[in-house]
Amino acid sequence: MEKVLRDPIHSYIYIQHQVILDLINTREFQRLRRIRQLGTSNITFHGAEHSRFTHSVGVYEITRQICDIFQRNYPTKTVNDGLWDDKERLVALCAALLHDIGHGPYSHTFEHIFHTDHENLTVQILTSPETEVNQVLRRVGADFPQKVASVIQKTYPNPQVVQMISSQIDADRMDYLLRDSYYTGTNYGTFDLKRILRVMRPYKNGITFHISGMHAVEDYIVSRFQMYQQVYFHPVSRSMEVILSHLLKRARFLYDHHEQEAIGNPVLLLPFLKKSFTIADYLKLDDGVLNTYFIQWCDSSDQILNDLAKRFLNRKPLKSVSYSAQTKKLLPKLRKLVSEAGYNEEYYTATNNSYDLPYDTIVPDGQKKADQIELMRDDGSLVELSAVSRLVNSITGKFSGDERFFFPKEMLSSNEEPEVFTPIYQKFQKYLKNRWVVDPKNN
Repeated sequence: MEKVLRDPIHSYIYIQHQVILDLINTREFQRLRRIRQLGTSNITFHGAEHSRFTHSVGVYEITRQICDIFQRNYPTKTVNDGLWDDKERLVALCAALLHDIGHGPYSHTFEHIFHTDHENLTVQILTSPETEVNQVLRRVGADFPQKVASVIQKTYPNPQVVQMISSQIDADRMDYLLRDSYYTGTNYGTFDLKRILRVMRPYKNGITFHISGMHAVEDYIVSRFQMYQQVYFHPVSRSMEVILSHLLKRARFLYDHHEQEAIGNPVLLLPFLKKSFTIADYLKLDDGVLNTYFIQWCDSSDQILNDLAKRFLNRKPLKSVSYSAQTKKLLPKLRKLVSEAGYNEEYYTATNNSYDLPYDTIVPDGQKKADQIELMRDDGSLVELSAVSRLVNSITGKFSGDERFFFPKEMLSSNEEPEVFTPIYQKFQKYLKNRWVVDPKNN
């Protein structure tokens, strides 16, 4: 059998196994259509409406292409020769398709507030007899769900399969860079996927790349670096995540303090507010469920919940400034001024740091990372990427990003505010003008 899905990134996604089609049609996988890939980033980049579903089938397709290339060019000939055993294809394809199935609504923000873990939930969805995904996987074999789960947990014995799905250059990252770049309308995440796949090859300890493709791999590393700096760490997206986090935090506070009337009866959220949820409870949630409750909270009797819900739904981001070790000591003063202006500093101020490590070769104990990018010379010897690439070496092991202080936009203008607050606003703005510059992108 073969079916195709049209896709703006890969043109066609080829479904060649019944089990893959059956997994796509499960209720757990279809739920991913209702969860945005980039969370709050669509508030900054209005085209970023793509879902976890589209990304997941994209990761599957890249993995399928890798398996085809490996089987065509590097099939195993003898046991333990380090080449590709195509018996591993199905477990690799299923792990690629299902690697994000445990993500919830507004994934990372929701996880932070309600202490869920999408990786653990992914494993539960794969291995729980209650799910349709598990039932489909068990048709392959009784131990097959656990095999797929072990790939995602990075404990599967074949490192080639694990590195296809999770490494410093894997199908997951390659798809989300291309896809996120396309849907955000930016070009930062583009790189030569075809060239990288062409120079990719299996070896005993995992996956390597022929040295002739070094510049394509360099381009991928730089593209990832640029996407984090320009898209994933955008101040407005981070601001909306802060508002979302504080909105959910306020709802949890009201529930814990028995102010049920203020939050109404958010039935599908109650198991998480009670800190006792099942996998079935989790699978009922998506972005639309949370947004529905946010709409209801716009009429809440609690003014903080009410206001935060409106700010989130109506795109009223907080403003922010970056701060350093030298200016961090002034944050308590700024918080106090925000409080004096009538805002609860716990819900209307925040610090947020976003740092990315574009590429690394060692872990804290100084040992070689298992998934560092290896290049293969013509004689079969291997060399680590940053050892031969000056470009990659220049960013290896170096964190990039910033720390920001978030505050209400109203603190920047006093023209229409009550006269009593004018000195507070002026004092606040004086601190900013003297020591910081408000980020022009934060609008």
